[in-house]
Amino acid sequence: MPEAETIRPGRVLLGFDGSGPALRALDHAVEAALRRDTELAVLCCWPWGRALTPAAAAASGDGRTLCETAREALDEAVARARRKATGLTVTPILTAEHAESALVRYGCTASLVVLGSRGHGGFAGLLLGSVTQRVAAHSTAPVLVVRGTPRPPRGTVLVGLASDADTAALRFGFEEAVRRGAGLWVVHAWRFPGSPSAEPSGRLIWDDAEVLAKSAEAVPQFAVAPLRDEFPGVPVRTAAMCLGAGHALTEASREAELVVLAAHRRKHRLGLRLGPVTHAVLQHAHCPVAVVPAD
Repeated sequence: MPEAETIRPGRVLLGFDGSGPALRALDHAVEAALRRDTELAVLCCWPWGRALTPAAAAASGDGRTLCETAREALDEAVARARRKATGLTVTPILTAEHAESALVRYGCTASLVVLGSRGHGGFAGLLLGSVTQRVAAHSTAPVLVVRGTPRPPRGTVLVGLASDADTAALRFGFEEAVRRGAGLWVVHAWRFPGSPSAEPSGRLIWDDAEVLAKSAEAVPQFAVAPLRDEFPGVPVRTAAMCLGAGHALTEASREAELVVLAAHRRKHRLGLRLGPVTHAVLQHAHCPVAVVPAD
């Protein structure tokens, strides 16, 4: 089986480790490639999530077994993808490079990187795998994390909007709505200042609260206005929720088939980290989540 060295721009890249979540991600990756009328690349690292050079693997005595097991899993994944979509071009990639760095490097020229929420080596209590978290925090391409239980399409793409600056995520949401023949639901979550709860504090009189609510409602309305003419066939509704953003979007995801978020990343002493809202939605959403880097 030939191995690819590069991924041409526009391909969908799937990170595959043979686990159950990876098999679900494979099905979504095939659908994503078909919607984009493009090719699918399936990347398998041996071993997933741990750097191991071929020389080190050979010295440890288990290199051949690890490589053969990974190649068998990759062969099965490619065969499954081709069975699901006859005529789809599927390119296998087998590497001993660390999974995170390989996915970020190969993904830099892909239109979408697709990952399962948790793969081999994950603990049952950890809802989001470490490789998935790190790739979502560093990828220059949109990352689709497949989570939630399989269910019929809901006909709604949900975009969580922190501000009208999240233009790349909003455009991605519109494009996905077109590809899926779905409507778009743009949600902006907000909180009363100085109050730990969703209720206004005693310092705020009712008129102040009303002004804040109207200002919050204007955020998604203003953001979608420039794109309505560009995507006239997409039904759009907007909402402002006076609730913590993570909780609001997680609950709203029950009604959606995809959640789209901007990749709000924070610098940390150990590297980039996802913001708390993005991390919370990736942990608890009831459907797949797309994390979109800023322009």
